[in-house]
Amino acid sequence: MALPLAACGSSAEQSGSGQPPPQVGYVLVKTSSVPEPVTLGGRTVAFETSEVRPQVMGVIRRRLFSEGSYVRAGQPLFEIDPSLYRAAVNQAEANLVSAQASAEAAIARAERLKPLAQMEAVSQQEYTDAAAQARVARAVIAQNRAALETARVNLRFTTVPAPISGQIGRSLVTVGGLASAGQETPLAIIQRTDPMFVDMQQSAADLVTMRRKLRDGGIAAGSTAVTLKLEDGSDYPLQGTVEFSEVTVNQQTGTVTLRARFPNPEGLLLPGMFVNAVFNQAFDPNAILVPQQALRRDFDGSAFVMVVGKDDKVFRRKVNTSRTYGNSWVVTQGLAKNEKVIVQGLNGLKQGTLVKAVPANAPQDPTVDREQAADAGAGAPKRSA
Repeated sequence: MALPLAACGSSAEQSGSGQPPPQVGYVLVKTSSVPEPVTLGGRTVAFETSEVRPQVMGVIRRRLFSEGSYVRAGQPLFEIDPSLYRAAVNQAEANLVSAQASAEAAIARAERLKPLAQMEAVSQQEYTDAAAQARVARAVIAQNRAALETARVNLRFTTVPAPISGQIGRSLVTVGGLASAGQETPLAIIQRTDPMFVDMQQSAADLVTMRRKLRDGGIAAGSTAVTLKLEDGSDYPLQGTVEFSEVTVNQQTGTVTLRARFPNPEGLLLPGMFVNAVFNQAFDPNAILVPQQALRRDFDGSAFVMVVGKDDKVFRRKVNTSRTYGNSWVVTQGLAKNEKVIVQGLNGLKQGTLVKAVPANAPQDPTVDREQAADAGAGAPKRSA
């Protein structure tokens, strides 16, 4: 039984007896600038929303648009019965003509009395009264002209136009219904959906932590570019941009609202949709990346890598990882710059093993391969004995 035990000695002892150490490939740990992606839930919001409301009271005579269609700013949407307002315009025009006629007489009288007052043919008081009446007549003209303009504005308001361009929804009133300037229900709602806003909610604590790291130089400011994942799990094809973040924290949820803007030429995004926004809020300039094949897991789930020491012996190093980036793990604790992490030849490798370390993907030594294969073949019968 002594022979099998001798054959299972450590690699260092075998190397001393003439067997070459196993060859492993390593990578030098380097720091890289790695984005820190953030995924936030949000809701789509129309770029512009306007409620179509009447400015005057009256019975709705006609609806001038197709429900669900695209309307342009200024386009007529509803017609309110204009009969009373047209009559008010006619009355205001007549009042203005009457005021102008009265003013002409008052002004002419004041002009006739002026030279007579200078010659003292009439009393100065009589002329003063006439001049005052002329000024009053001019003021009455101005009042009636303003009343005429008001009547014309009200008449114009009997045609209700679209305040903005956009997609109009269903009509919330019917022909024959009574419209008034103070009513709670709008006549219709218009929404502009290209571009589209996405309002995202981020924890205020996370936002404060990020801003503190930015201030201390631990991370760098990220990109404002945003991508969307829709409710069905698909990716929205167009990229958006973060516009701003609110300065007030919602007291009920403890979150801050961030708003992004997305082009929506095909109308794929509709107001009120739930989406997930993904963007790089910051960059870690000193992140340590380790290839995924280098990281192993213990029975308790903790992560570790195998590191080549200065004396070419293997050491097992526990590390903390937060996430992946491409084909690598982002290591937050446990490794330092320029350490040699083994990525090739890990099978059966144990701590303390003496190895021949070469850069990863370097050509293998065929002599070592043949000798290791021969030793493995010679050792098999001994182990079975």
